[in-house]
Amino acid sequence: MPFSDNRVKQRSSDLEDEAPLIQNQHDDWVESSPASPVSPRRRRNIRSSASTTNVPSRNTTKAKSRTISFKVAEKLKDKFPANVVRNQKYNLITFFPLVFYQQFHIFINLYFLLVALSQFIPPLKIGYIITYLGPLCFVILVTMGKEAYDDWKRYKRDQENNSQKYQIMTTKGIKLVPSSKIRVGDLIIINKDQRIPADLILLRTTESSGACFIRTDQLDGETDWKLRLAVPYCQKLPSDESLLDINAEIYADSPQKDIHNFVGNFSKAVAEDIVPQVEALNVENTLWMNTVLASGTAIGFVIYTGKDTRAVMNTSHPETKVGLLDQEINRLSKILFLVTLLLSLLLIALNGFRGLWYIYLFRFLILFSSIIPIGLRVNLDMGKTVYGYQIMNDREIPDTIVRTSTIPEELGRIEYLLSDKTGTLTKNDMELKKLHMGTMAYNIDTMDEISNQLDAAFGKQQGKDVQRTSRTATSTILVGKSRRDMSSRIKDIVFALALCHNVSENALKSDDSEVTYQASSPDEVAIVKWTEHVGLTLVFRDINEMHLRTKHGDTFEFQILQIFPFTSETKRMGIIVKDKATDEIYFYEKGADVVMSRIVQYNDWLDEECGNMAREGLRTLVVARKKLSEEVYNDFSQRYHEAKVSLSDRKAQEQAVISTILENELELLGVTGVEDKLQDGVKTTLELLRNAGLKIWMLTGDKIETATCIAISSKLISRNQTIHQISKLQSIEDAHEELISLQTKGDFCLVIDGESLQIYMDHYQYEFIELAVELPVVVACRCSPTQKADITKLIKKFSNKRVCCIGDGGNDVSMIQAADVGVGIVGKEGKQASLAADFSVTQFSFLTKLLLWHGRNSYKRSAKLAQFVIHRGLIISVIQAVFSAIFYFAPIALYQGILIVGYSTVYTMAPVFSLVLDKDVREDIALQFPELYKDLIKGRSLSLKTFFQWLMISVYQGGAIMIMSIVLFEDEFINIVSISFTALILNELLMVALEINTWHRLMVLSEIITLAIYIVSMIFLPTYFDLTFILTETFVWKVLVITAISSLPLYIVKFLRRRYSPPSYLKLT
Repeated sequence: MPFSDNRVKQRSSDLEDEAPLIQNQHDDWVESSPASPVSPRRRRNIRSSASTTNVPSRNTTKAKSRTISFKVAEKLKDKFPANVVRNQKYNLITFFPLVFYQQFHIFINLYFLLVALSQFIPPLKIGYIITYLGPLCFVILVTMGKEAYDDWKRYKRDQENNSQKYQIMTTKGIKLVPSSKIRVGDLIIINKDQRIPADLILLRTTESSGACFIRTDQLDGETDWKLRLAVPYCQKLPSDESLLDINAEIYADSPQKDIHNFVGNFSKAVAEDIVPQVEALNVENTLWMNTVLASGTAIGFVIYTGKDTRAVMNTSHPETKVGLLDQEINRLSKILFLVTLLLSLLLIALNGFRGLWYIYLFRFLILFSSIIPIGLRVNLDMGKTVYGYQIMNDREIPDTIVRTSTIPEELGRIEYLLSDKTGTLTKNDMELKKLHMGTMAYNIDTMDEISNQLDAAFGKQQGKDVQRTSRTATSTILVGKSRRDMSSRIKDIVFALALCHNVSENALKSDDSEVTYQASSPDEVAIVKWTEHVGLTLVFRDINEMHLRTKHGDTFEFQILQIFPFTSETKRMGIIVKDKATDEIYFYEKGADVVMSRIVQYNDWLDEECGNMAREGLRTLVVARKKLSEEVYNDFSQRYHEAKVSLSDRKAQEQAVISTILENELELLGVTGVEDKLQDGVKTTLELLRNAGLKIWMLTGDKIETATCIAISSKLISRNQTIHQISKLQSIEDAHEELISLQTKGDFCLVIDGESLQIYMDHYQYEFIELAVELPVVVACRCSPTQKADITKLIKKFSNKRVCCIGDGGNDVSMIQAADVGVGIVGKEGKQASLAADFSVTQFSFLTKLLLWHGRNSYKRSAKLAQFVIHRGLIISVIQAVFSAIFYFAPIALYQGILIVGYSTVYTMAPVFSLVLDKDVREDIALQFPELYKDLIKGRSLSLKTFFQWLMISVYQGGAIMIMSIVLFEDEFINIVSISFTALILNELLMVALEINTWHRLMVLSEIITLAIYIVSMIFLPTYFDLTFILTETFVWKVLVITAISSLPLYIVKFLRRRYSPPSYLKLT
């Protein structure tokens, strides 16, 4: 009997919110621990079983909290999800249905499927079925092959993960099992550099302190190592094997996505009818799946497997982004279908709807099916691959990665750029520049004075030793002084900064007495480096102790009693330490001024100085402390432990205890100002992008003053722009008045804080965004990640323009994924933003070339390629229409079999596709004159206007080729196929040459080789080409005349247009 009834009474009160889940006998989970408020009889039945665990029923829809015994029965382990990693999109059953659905919901593919199927109906059959079925099958097979290959690679990765071997501790010894066989309740041994296979509670480590470090970059993208702590009771056991004998259980809350929070308890049964020993568990006691053990060896207890793990629950498959050009192509395809239908109806009408006209209508639709080019998507997709290759191999933007290959053209259509600040516009490379203590202030030029004052406080200046009764209490530092002097105040804040941080022990490396640091926040590294510079160095740190050393060799040892980590909710971090020499206990805390100003003692300078530093572009941290007596600390420790083991609203209860006992009337020590340096080339980049017509928004979590200063220093705000600030709006009426005042202003930059922005989002969404999208610059401060994503979606929805978001941290991921184009920077905050983005870069300045050069080329080339492929289908359909009209409107195919297939492949594909290498301007011109980008934003390269221009060209050329073939070869009409087809091929090769702005050697080769292939193929296709006729002089000159008539006028038009009305880019070359 592992637990007593007293345990039931104690824990049932903490589980009131879970009671409804437990009392219902038809619930998804059956609470089988004694914590359940069930009847005594029910408890006796449960105790008679071999284990105490929550068992999921078969109809489980959502997992609930669980209590798992260390001696859980094998059959109950099987009730939880299997620990199988599966990232495949398909299986053998779903592959074909899903792929076919994805392909045939595209209009072009669906149209050609219907055309191909119509060839199985005898009255509609025209030519060879392979002519219509072949191209469609080719496109579908290529897509299926790509999908199958990608899914096979996912399967192999899954198989590799699932088959990795792990050591499991059992009563029969250590067993080696694959990852997929790990179950809830297993004890797993994890070695250094080994991947964590499931979500575990850390029980023991090889470190005597019970600490270990994990790498979480594959889970949250952060590069710093995280400290994890073993369960104290288990760590104190004499051996690892003792874990198999203890009578204990672990309570874990329900599986959830949040990787930064966990609520659980470790309960050890002591004896019958005695309250069990309970230790609180939080995220520091966990090892999440897909993290890697970075130090030592650890033993973990499995609490979540498979789909219940944090890693799997956070694995999202964002929707495939579809570019604006692809949407425009899809719309044009529908217009082409209408053109096909109208052309077919026209021929039927001209024939007077005679006979079985509806049959003829369908035959004409099939004859003109080439108007809708099935090869268009294949050409565009191949072009995207080329653009991606060019971007990733550009030496001027090294290490750039294209993660979404379907939207490179979007880079040339961006109108709104939404950027993070820290780590994106700035380097996230911090340096402490200012220290203010109310009556004293120091900057980078006077830091040496702090070092001297610190020497005086330590009694080492000028070789003098002053008796020190306390290292941290300043009231007794200097004998005979009743007031605190300058030296002692400096010593207080330096000690506070040297102690109040979370630099990990593993990050301390001594090499020739040079110490380097690493922490989750660059602010902390900058501050600890500064304390080292002024004479107080961190030389040792583990979970229990911290040692500081002066430059004269004195070492101060402190015991770490409690740590309160920084979170985005609290915006502060604290630590309680005990001086081992004097037994004095101090609570140190540092944080944002907005929260610290309410915690510290009254003063009249904090808000003003924080504002001054923020206007200089410095990140401010307020530093304070409180001395605790032994009694006060013991009281706090007891109440804090009770809050930590609570299973109901644990975080709120913990914060309540901290606020009541610690966070009131803190002694204000000072304010630090840390500079975050601008990224290289940020000023030039922002100026170029602004000149290119982009409207730039800076979304940041920083305070208004800091963000405004960075916006000015980075040249985001131009010199002639005024700044209008909206902050701390209290009511809807205030928000409405601000809106009215904004409407009367001209060109200005809007700076707004998160609270005010939320009021507008909730009550004046339409009015606010209507005004904001017209502004050249908007700076939104104190923004949450959710607000960033909401703003992105709102701009997209309202403006219907392309939005690009760029960031470097995990808090930017939602914004990046919501954007039309997401750009992630690989920075000091890790790779999470980079991995979630469509494009990954290493510097903000790379945006210039990515948008102005690669974006320009991708969009212009794809637009030209798409229109030429459409023209290629239109011209051959016009030739067919003219042929049918001349010969009594008969729906008979002019070109059949190999000719119709070869026309869109070997005879024209290479020259047409070579257009993806074209350049309308030189790279230096595109970067020197960013105003050229404005033309791209307007989308003029592919529009209804250009579409109808190409339609008219196709009608003219198709009509000219067919009519001139009949006129010039009236006596050789039997050879009309070879005559008109040869003229058609030559015309297309000349049209490609006409469209090229900058010749590339591959373009020349494609033209020559394609012409050679066509000439040689004539020899091997006697069915279509009569060599005795083709080799005559008459054939040659007449075909050349036909080609000249169809193409020469377009050369003349192009010459006149460039001479008298050149495009903007030609004026610069």
